[in-house]
Amino acid sequence: MMFEPPFVAADQFDVQLRGLGHTVIAPETVQQVFGCTAAELDALAPFWNDLPPDGYLRDGGRYRFRRHSCFVADGSKLTLMPHRAHWQPLDYNALHGGIERWFEPMDTAAVAHPAWTQLMQGLAGVASRLKGARPWFIEAHQFRIDTTDGIGRPTPEGAHRDGVDLVAVFMVARQGIKGGESRVFEAQGPNGQRFTMSRPWTLLLLDDERVIHETTPIQPAAELGYRDTLVVTLRAEGFQGP
Repeated sequence: MMFEPPFVAADQFDVQLRGLGHTVIAPETVQQVFGCTAAELDALAPFWNDLPPDGYLRDGGRYRFRRHSCFVADGSKLTLMPHRAHWQPLDYNALHGGIERWFEPMDTAAVAHPAWTQLMQGLAGVASRLKGARPWFIEAHQFRIDTTDGIGRPTPEGAHRDGVDLVAVFMVARQGIKGGESRVFEAQGPNGQRFTMSRPWTLLLLDDERVIHETTPIQPAAELGYRDTLVVTLRAEGFQGP
């Protein structure tokens, strides 16, 4: 059984994000909010076809592929930062925290695409409306989770926070799989929601201080099944590091 995302209109998602700590917006609303056309967003999707394997999986899996790049959004300026390791404390990632993970950077053509700048600056605007205007330290992760070994785990660390201010999860593609349900829970309470993002460029926004999140494993429903996402985190106090 698949539950449809509880989509919110463009003029209501900021209100819901402040009220509940999370919100989901449809692809058409993403286009409206971030000033991108469907064709511009679709032009980014091929960059998920060349992701290197994630060599840091501690569960022995071979199902995750990724790239990672960092930016700073300050007002109307977006700056690509020198390549750096991704690092999380053990408090937020008990499985992969406490180590510097060096992933290959994003393709230069991807980050040079006009839609990329629109998305990053748009997310910085969301974060500023939620937390107050300031420079935002952005980490962008391209993920492909596949079912080559029979099962793929989008969040092998389980339900978690990321230690940032805002988390954005864009669905990029979903092919030949079942599962992959998104789950969002109150960090300090029992309430939560579950739904499956299936349409490309659906967006889940999370106030990381208030909610925890996870995605259930995927299984093959056809040959070469996979789930592509873009996960973007925004943090006010600099990049996380040891």
